[in-house]
Amino acid sequence: MFKRTLVGIFSVFAFHHSVQAADPVVLVYGDSLSAGYGLSADQAWPMLLDRQLAAQGKKYRVVNASVSGETTAGGLTRFPATLKQHQPQWVILALGSNDGLRGLPIEAMKTNLAQMIEKAQSSGARVHLIGMQMPPNYGANYTRQFAAVYQELARQYRLSLSPFLLEPIIRQSNYFQPDQLHPTAAAQPILLKYILQNLKI
Repeated sequence: MFKRTLVGIFSVFAFHHSVQAADPVVLVYGDSLSAGYGLSADQAWPMLLDRQLAAQGKKYRVVNASVSGETTAGGLTRFPATLKQHQPQWVILALGSNDGLRGLPIEAMKTNLAQMIEKAQSSGARVHLIGMQMPPNYGANYTRQFAAVYQELARQYRLSLSPFLLEPIIRQSNYFQPDQLHPTAAAQPILLKYILQNLKI
């Protein structure tokens, strides 16, 4: 009896805007830029997306499975289990920035992203790809090839694409936390607006 009561309590908290279990899932799968590093969970752009869809009367449940520090290799490792758990209708894939910051091989990053895209599409999910760019100190060739990965994958797999997540705020330091890497709470609605330019749910 006690155990059943606990299950009932936790099931209430699992659905934050009175959705039903059958509501289709939008899975956000990224790193700290999507996890809301330095912010409360409800301030990050994925949860703003959840609230916006609800306000528009769209019966979706946004699940933010982003992990700070995640690389594409790490993301690929846990992706099959995440897909199986949530069975999303949409996957918003926003990985790669940590590969770039660590100077990891671009071809490996591209292969990892491609495998996640293929697994998502094979499961029946639609995929929206969010790209990143590296600062110029990584060298012209690396930065150019890095940015091109997202364009190439979007063409190959016919995906909708947000080419560079930080594009609308990159030149405004006040929209970044003191580390000058992670966006502030005030930046999150701006990021969401940018993503929704090409994400048509």
